[in-house]
Amino acid sequence: MPPAFQAIPIFRIFDVDKAKEFYVGFLGFHVDWEARFDETAPLYFQISSDGLLLHLSEHHGDACPGSTVTVQVTGPAGGL
Repeated sequence: MPPAFQAIPIFRIFDVDKAKEFYVGFLGFHVDWEARFDETAPLYFQISSDGLLLHLSEHHGDACPGSTVTVQVTGPAGGL
């Protein structure tokens, strides 16, 4: 039976290219979707790896720079 809830951490990012280089290129996450209000608006997007979902945001009021989240895995987990 799937869990009754799922937490999705939001991380504040300051550079989309560097964030994608780290999360996608280095850790092996996949970009699921991206959202902007318009072409000049901050980017908000979801990445995933083996069922783990993370939201990354350029929005000024989202998340707190320097936050920490611990993710426990058993055995090799995708690119993590």
